[in-house]
Amino acid sequence: MNGLLRASLRLLRAPSAAVGASILLLVLAAAASAPWLFPDDPLEMAGAPFTWPGEDAEFPAGTDLMGRNILAGLFHGARVSLLVGGASAAIALAIGLLVGAFSGYAGPRVDAVLMRITELFQTVPSFLLAIVLVAIMGPSLSTIILALGITSWTGIARLTRGEFISLREREFVRAAQTLGAGHARIIFREILPNALPPIIVTAAVMVAQAILSEAGLSFLGLGDPNVVSWGSMVGAGREALRTAWYMTALPGLTIMATVLALNLLSDAVNDALNPKLRRGRIAAPAPAQGSLGANRP
Repeated sequence: MNGLLRASLRLLRAPSAAVGASILLLVLAAAASAPWLFPDDPLEMAGAPFTWPGEDAEFPAGTDLMGRNILAGLFHGARVSLLVGGASAAIALAIGLLVGAFSGYAGPRVDAVLMRITELFQTVPSFLLAIVLVAIMGPSLSTIILALGITSWTGIARLTRGEFISLREREFVRAAQTLGAGHARIIFREILPNALPPIIVTAAVMVAQAILSEAGLSFLGLGDPNVVSWGSMVGAGREALRTAWYMTALPGLTIMATVLALNLLSDAVNDALNPKLRRGRIAAPAPAQGSLGANRP
């Protein structure tokens, strides 16, 4: 408990955590307030097409080539993009944790089988496999989440496996085995909580990657046509990229800011949970300065 408290205090003091959390809170607030601020369907025509930002007070961010309110699309798109990012990352985490935990704990035979399956998935680029799955199952929100989830679990599986291999021989695991604890209790109550810090850091990055992947799928025309997302807005605006660049720039900047916020938070969490790593980075230039000083006459 004391270690968790110290990590929380380090996280609160980190400037990157403050910046990342502030941006992410703004995105979450936009997603939560979208139905109240913009109750109409964001896919419906709301005004004259090609209205530039600031040209009409009713549309502060302008309208797209179909006359849709871009600001309403950004607010409603936050809901879809965050849903896709969070849900697909949760699926990938569930698969990766199970595969990695059993691979690192069960022994060499199970480890060999599960790692061959993992390597099989790694031989195909995850984004290309997601394109194939969405094209086969049809472009809908649920299929996009499922496709992104089952194509991005390999990294977390390998990370979890490495943590379990390093922890399964520790004294507290031996003590639990001596006391007669079952395998499930040892895996989920003893080893997994101690393996969570690097997994938590990776989870934030996975959400950011899922948001980018969904934007890529929507840009290629494989997004759900019944909902608006930041990626679909970028894809819709590419037809007017030279004459009305704001249609792609505004959702693109929103994606960039959200991904930046998640990466800043993951870095801050990593520093908070691994203070030795942070001290090592800070103290890294010290030997070079000492060696220069030793060579002075």
